[in-house]
Parts: sequence; C-alpha cells; structure tokens
Amino acid sequence: MSKFLIVGLGNIGQEYAHTRHNIGFDVVDAFAQKHGGVFRTDRLAEVAEVKWKGKIFVCIKPTTYMNLSGKAFRYWMDKEKIPMEQTLTIVDDLALPINKLRLRGGGSDAGHNGLKDIQAMLGTDKYPKLRFGIGNQYPKGMQIEFVLGKWFPEEVETVNKKILACTGIIEQFAQIGVEKTASQVNNLDFSK
Repeated sequence: MSKFLIVGLGNIGQEYAHTRHNIGFDVVDAFAQKHGGVFRTDRLAEVAEVKWKGKIFVCIKPTTYMNLSGKAFRYWMDKEKIPMEQTLTIVDDLALPINKLRLRGGGSDAGHNGLKDIQAMLGTDKYPKLRFGIGNQYPKGMQIEFVLGKWFPEEVETVNKKILACTGIIEQFAQIGVEKTASQVNNLDFSK
C-alpha cells in the first residue's frame, strides 16, 4: 500500500482557528472528515490516518506553530518512511488571488515562514505544495493582521468551494501524480 503524507500548515490555538493562515489545517480537516479519519494528538502534530483506494494518507497538523513546521514534517516523513515526492503541503499564499489554487512539485518558500522551515529541514524546495490563494486585500502595513484574520463574508463561499476542491485534489495527486493533477487544477477559477 503506498503511503502519502498530507501536511496542513497552520497555528494551534483557538485564536487562529479558521483564519487565512490556518487554511492548511482546514483543508486537512476536510479531507480527513471526508474519509472518516479522526485526529489524535501525537508527537509534534495532530495526526489522522485514512485509507482510500488502496492508499494510506497520514494527515498531520503540526502543533509546533507555523515557524517550526519543518520539525513535524520531517519527523512524520521519516517515521512513516514516506518519500518526499509523496508528501503534499497545503499552505496559504498571499501572491495568489482568492479564486485560485496552485499545485507544483517544487518551488520557493515565497517568504512563507512555514515553508521556509520545511525547506531548511529538508535541505531542498523540491517537495509538492498546494498553494491556497488568500489574495492580498489589505492596507499597507497590515499584512500580518490580514493573514492572521478571518475571511471576509464575501470570500466565504469561494473559500468553502476551494476547500472541497482540495479534498479531491489530494486524491488525484495520490492517483495520477503532481504534474497531471497540476495541469487540471492550476487554471481553475473558483469565483465562478
């Protein structure tokens, strides 16, 4: 049975729940829920294991806080003996508009502290990432407040649509790989 590590990035604590920066947690929650997975508290992360079509998905939400995400990623990748190309990290992205998702097999951390730490721990940026566009509708100097803030009411429908789409993208990624899945995903517009 092939195994996949699905890593949702976010911060633990009620004050961060369902904020833009925690979208990785929300996607991984939705995926686990769809497949009947239940999270338990384990080493460096909340962990749920789900089986689907002969594949095992180890879903983690690091409890290390965003800036130390690499620690949990590395631990679970090594513990479960999962190859790097069978990991998928779900992360918020300011550079992408709210109606977009972008899947790639590698790529820079783009200034994201969670990705920065994972890259430092792995020694490479060549690991698959699913970037969840959060837009950049904030006044100058207000980036942190925006990223750690809740979705605007007019964004909620699009966000929910994208979360649902992400659960299917994770399945596709495991079935047909990052390149083929990316070619189907990266041009979608979720505002329609």
